[in-house]
Amino acid sequence: METTLTIPAESAAGAPAIPAGQLVTVRVPATSANLGPGYDSLGLALSLHDTLTVETLASGELEFELSGEGAQTLPRDASHLVVKAITEALHRLGFRHEGLRITADNVNPHGRGLGSSASAVVAAVTAANALVPEASRRDKDWILQLTSEMEGHPDNVAPAIFGGLALSWQDSDRYSSTRAAVAGSVIPVVAVPDFELSTAAARALLPASVGHHAAAMNSGRAALLIHALTQKPEFLLPGTRDYLHQSYRAQAMRPSADLIAALRREGHAAVVSGAGPTVLVLANGAVQARTVVDFIGSFTAGNTPEVGWHVMTLAVDGEGAKVEVHRR
Repeated sequence: METTLTIPAESAAGAPAIPAGQLVTVRVPATSANLGPGYDSLGLALSLHDTLTVETLASGELEFELSGEGAQTLPRDASHLVVKAITEALHRLGFRHEGLRITADNVNPHGRGLGSSASAVVAAVTAANALVPEASRRDKDWILQLTSEMEGHPDNVAPAIFGGLALSWQDSDRYSSTRAAVAGSVIPVVAVPDFELSTAAARALLPASVGHHAAAMNSGRAALLIHALTQKPEFLLPGTRDYLHQSYRAQAMRPSADLIAALRREGHAAVVSGAGPTVLVLANGAVQARTVVDFIGSFTAGNTPEVGWHVMTLAVDGEGAKVEVHRR
């Protein structure tokens, strides 16, 4: 979810400018949120990375080179989410920029439920934090607070920042997250369809409340899922059973819902990735991962021939956002 970021002109004008020639490159993973029952609280970092390079200019201009996903549709001006997030982050840190040269290489598909907007704001805020003088830089918790505020919730930004399995929660306007290591045998497989679904549209399908029984059942499965992901992958199938959101969203992504149902009938831990429509399968070992890939290919060919699917066998990213280049 994209938040409109507005910077008071007088505050920005009075702040010191970052000197020209500062350069930073940030590599940030795609993420899958919810993971079935962990609605708005669980997220997993995936080995699918966007790269953002930001260099400060003295010209007062904005140069934007964009390649990969979104290259044909996204703006290359100050309205781009990355530009707004960098500008806002610098403002919060007490600085401004005279101009920017931005190079974005996007691999993460947009509008598919793999946290593309979260990856963008995490990359942008991480870059801004690295551009300011060392004494003014903040820690990853500060990045979590700002990016969660921008996104509206921490479930995607937390794994993008910290890597691994992120368990996140909110108290009033304070966001928190802790990282858990995922069992080595867990292999994420994603099936990305060639149609998009906005997070806002997916959320609009959810009821205002659910019954006590459904909530209790869901909390038990979420607890089991954490145990399955970290220690006992043999429980991934029952641990990914959801009672809160997937059934309500199925109508907006019928091909994805049908594929998930078929995979689960075969004993595979399939869920909607984020708000969808990507399908995520948490396989237990390489043999099951290959079986999943083969099943997806045969099922979609016979049942959803009108939809193009991009199937990828990934890994869990254990690092999160990483500053790769920093010239001062």
